[in-house]
Amino acid sequence: MVGVMMSASTGAMNSLLGKLTTLMGEEFAKLKNLRKEVKFIKHELGSMKDTLEVLADVDKLEPQTKSWRDTLREMSYDIEDIIDDFMHHIGKKSESENHGFAKKTVRLLKKLRVRHQIAGQIKEIKRLVLEISARRQWYKLDISPSKNVEIDPRVAAANLVGVKRPAKELENLLKDENKKFKVVSVVGFGGLGKTTLANVVYGKIKIGFQCCAFVPVSQKPDIPKLLRDLLSQLGCKPSSHDCGLNVMLDQPREHLHNKRYLIIIDDLWGVSDWDIIKRAFPENELGSRAIVTTRVQEVAGACCSRHHDYILQMKPLNDKHSRRLFFGRIFGREDACPNPLRDVSVEILNKCGGLPLAIISIAGLLASESHNQEEWEHVRNSLGSMSGTKLTLKGMRQILNLSYKDLPCQLKTCLFLVCIQRTTQ
Repeated sequence: MVGVMMSASTGAMNSLLGKLTTLMGEEFAKLKNLRKEVKFIKHELGSMKDTLEVLADVDKLEPQTKSWRDTLREMSYDIEDIIDDFMHHIGKKSESENHGFAKKTVRLLKKLRVRHQIAGQIKEIKRLVLEISARRQWYKLDISPSKNVEIDPRVAAANLVGVKRPAKELENLLKDENKKFKVVSVVGFGGLGKTTLANVVYGKIKIGFQCCAFVPVSQKPDIPKLLRDLLSQLGCKPSSHDCGLNVMLDQPREHLHNKRYLIIIDDLWGVSDWDIIKRAFPENELGSRAIVTTRVQEVAGACCSRHHDYILQMKPLNDKHSRRLFFGRIFGREDACPNPLRDVSVEILNKCGGLPLAIISIAGLLASESHNQEEWEHVRNSLGSMSGTKLTLKGMRQILNLSYKDLPCQLKTCLFLVCIQRTTQ
């Protein structure tokens, strides 16, 4: 799958190289001159693809280098169109022939008119490739890719940091003796760890409930899909897709009315969405509970508008927990940081403002680099003037952008494909 993806950094190059390989392997490529030309084109484009992947990791490109890169990307699409037309032409000629396809195709290609047309197309492709290959030599773009430093295997297994106290507080809010249905909101801006906290508590206390579900929402939720997901987790067969919303809301309410249940509604953005979703939950007096995580204070208040409901305000990590998370992700433990990196690491952490997502993103980037002071200072400088405990959205984008640039080309493409999917999928 990855081999044929369109890439933001390499254009249609991966797909094109695959099709050229197919051309070389087909029976009609036995025409020696054409096979030789196709092989040359494939070799040149493969070499230029490697250069494109290296350029994708360079922060700032010279204007002529950027122009060469963009021209090659566009050319890859043009060449692919020519190859597609050619392959379609050959395939179309063979549709009515059930036997001896290979031999008949070779005979067809040897016919002067068709052969002349194909040779002309291959010649034009070769001209384009030679032209852009010459520009690469003029600009001296044969760059050797740098090797990524392998990440310490302990990084992936780093323990959660700064969750213990808020988790205990949330548990206490949920475990009191009040038997009425209670909703607790966990509120804070993105990246503070609301979902992580809810998931930790959910895993610890769900054994005390008869029915449980963890339902992600998103900014623009598909309510029917959300309800089907809820029903599936509750062990119910969802209603048909063409039934009305009221019918879909009745089903979980009827299933839960005589059960003690725990529901997590994660990343809720709108009061109007809550007004619909809450109708699925019966207010029985069996000690049922719901946790709603949200970035919006108004939503948190709407979910917890009654006297027996509560709001838990998420806070950034303190300096101690920030250091533990940061160094634990990179070195496996806090005291393993080399002394020359101590000062610059403090400056980087100040720019993260105690935001777990920011700290983890930067730590992941630094863990993949060699641990020298110059590279760490480059990361610090790339974060600009961000400082203090209030990390802005722009600042968070800067941090994520640094991590994105460090990804291999195939993962950048994968990330783009994920981003264009519906957020609830």
